Amino acid sequence: MRIAVLSDCHDRLENLQKVLASLQDVEVVLFCGDFCAPFTLKMLAEGFHGPIHAVFGNNDGDVFLLLKIAREAGNVTFHQPIARLELGGKRIAVAHYPEVGEALARSGQYDAVFSGHNHTAHVQIVGSTLWGNPGEVMGRFGKPSFGLYDTETNTFEIREIG
Repeated sequence: MRIAVLSDCHDRLENLQKVLASLQDVEVVLFCGDFCAPFTLKMLAEGFHGPIHAVFGNNDGDVFLLLKIAREAGNVTFHQPIARLELGGKRIAVAHYPEVGEALARSGQYDAVFSGHNHTAHVQIVGSTLWGNPGEVMGRFGKPSFGLYDTETNTFEIREIG
């Protein structure tokens, strides 16, 4: 199973549109927080027709409207404070903050853990757990990026947004 991992969009719709155009072979999207405005979630939910699992970030302002859009879209599930999922036979956790992501990875309870917040793309193996940060869709602090996780190979690849 191929899973797209996104974080820190901060309402950069033009970058999100580019990500959506490249998700043809992706079955699930994980979002590590900071949509910011609800219209960003709406674009993601309408542009990707598979399941979307998301956690809130520190810049997601209108939580009630985000939840309403998720409910109306039907393909978005919010988890708080972290997502604990089983997808493609892998135990996966999603958090916004990297400190939480690192602790989850160190716990050894998951095959893969994803976190965002610091806008820095990276991939690391902690014990036997893959820990990844997809970077930022936003593109303010570096090149905009997202990640692709393959459950069959337990690998995570950072993709720059062109």
